[in-house]
Parts: sequence; structure tokens; C-alpha cells
Amino acid sequence: MSLTIIHRAALGAGTALALLGSAVAPVAAQPANPECIAPAQPGGGFDITCKLAQQALVDADVLASPLRVSYMPGGIGAVAFNTIVGQRRAEPGTIVAFSAGSLLNLAQGKFGDYAAKDVRWVASVGTDYGAVVVAEDAPWASLSEMMEAIKADPASVILGAGGTIGSQDWMKAALTARAAGIDHKTMRFVAFEGGGDCATALQGGHVQACMNDVGDSQAAIDGGAPLKLLAVYADERLGGKLADIATAKEQGYDIEWPIVRGFYVGPDVSDADYAWWTDAFQTAMNAPTYDALLTSRNLLPLPIVGEELQTFVGEQIELHRELARSFELVAQ
Repeated sequence: MSLTIIHRAALGAGTALALLGSAVAPVAAQPANPECIAPAQPGGGFDITCKLAQQALVDADVLASPLRVSYMPGGIGAVAFNTIVGQRRAEPGTIVAFSAGSLLNLAQGKFGDYAAKDVRWVASVGTDYGAVVVAEDAPWASLSEMMEAIKADPASVILGAGGTIGSQDWMKAALTARAAGIDHKTMRFVAFEGGGDCATALQGGHVQACMNDVGDSQAAIDGGAPLKLLAVYADERLGGKLADIATAKEQGYDIEWPIVRGFYVGPDVSDADYAWWTDAFQTAMNAPTYDALLTSRNLLPLPIVGEELQTFVGEQIELHRELARSFELVAQ
């Protein structure tokens, strides 16, 4: 079974460079009391996304003071999405973090009556990748070894992940099981609100593996957590400190899972305020310090803003909807 959710092709290298090269410093007034909502508990990918923006916008002299980061867990983004669309539609200073997991949930109708068209998509600021993380003293040295253990006794390994059945972390587990010849319905699977909660449970011995992301998993490891990565769901090995981590493909599981990270605002935010945010992120991503900010968070560039992002989001949702159909999670 081969799976590739490709978003790198959404912007060719020339387009990305042209987009960033055209960025100019925002001229509209910056919003008062700017806020970034991370739709989960602290410590996961949404938290990393907000804190990336927090630092990047200050480093680029776009904001005089950092964004305030607040947390709104629930439904892997559903509570935040519904709050913005239903109650906080026109707040000019509020951005909300999203990821590929948000788009997968939208593709399955998990955000209630609301759809992608009900918010204004501002910027993609980077890409993460799916990862498998286990305790440092786990008995497996590779993803292949762990999957062989599950194949021998599905009850012996409890997999943890952010989100319930159909979430992106569940999807990574189900795809890997299918590629290994295992009925995904036999997996022992525990749902958490986010990757940070799963990593905590992993360290407590409550689960044996987390189907997580590179960014927050490596951040936990860098912070001293006794964890190790067994695989990354990238097309090829990542660089730097991650160069020794084998891809799932190398281990016989032909699966890629890139994770876009970015922001949206409410549907009634004015055109002028929306343009301020898109210009602000263009400026921040064009700053000489931005690549280092990405690297320090184990992310790679994926600069898309404004209308191009609106198109990209629509394309990704269609890809995710087809994937969900393959697991009979949505109607054919």
C-alpha cells in the first residue's frame, strides 16, 4: 500500500520565491492585543505553530510585542473553529492555528455545520511530518520491529494519538497497519486531545507508542524527555539532528504524511485586517532569521498566503476526503 499526501507541489520553488520576494512590510495598523489560539493543550503541534508566529512576527519587526498564546482544546480544532465562526467572527487580532489534522477533520465533517469556506485562511508557515515515538527503553529499534510485535499480538502494543478514529494520528496508525498486513480494527488505540498529552502518557507507561509529529516529539526529546523516534513519514530523511531517523518508506511502509502548519481568521474579519495578516506573514517568512526559527522547531518551509492558501486548503481537503472514504469513514 502506497500513500502520498503531497502538499509540496502546491507551490513550486519559483512560485514560493516570487511570493516571498514580493513581500513588503505591512503598512496598515497592527491589531491591538493580538492573540493566537492553539486549539489543544500546551505542548503539541498547535502550540509550536503559535509560538513560531509569536517569535517570527517580533523578529521581523511586524509586531511591537509578541502575540498572546491562548489554548482552546476540544475535538482537535473543532471547538476553536466553531467558536471563531459562531461567536468571534470579526476579531481582527485573533488568528487560530491549523494543521493537516484540521483539514482531515473538515474533510470528514467533524467540525459540525461549518466547512472550510466559513473562515479566511491566512498563511501556511511551515511543514512538519508524522512520526512514531516510543519510550527510550522500548524493546523496538525500528518501526518494522514494532509492527512485527503488533502483528504477532495486536493486544500487546497500545498506540496513543491525538484525536479519535479518523484523526490524522489515527490515520497514520491505520495506514501503517494496513501496509503491514494487519487489520487496523484490531489495533489497541487510545485517543488524546493532542500530541503533548500522548507524550505524557507514553512517559508514564500508559501507552507503548505515539503516532505523533516530528516537531513536538523532537521538542520533547530536546527538552530531556526519555523518548526516541522510530520513523518519520517523509519522502526522504530529514536533516540535522534527525538525519539518523529512518523514514517509514525505508522500513517497508510506503507512506508519507506531511503536516501543513498555519493560521486562519474569522469569516467577518475585514479585507484590510486580513491583508494586514497576510502581509505580516509574508514579511516574517522573508526575514533572514526565519529559516533558523523553522529549524529550531524541526519544521521545513511551506510559504503560502492569502488566496493561494485558500486554493491549497480546498485541494488538501479533497485529498483527505478520498483517504477517509478508503477507510469507510465518510460516504462514498
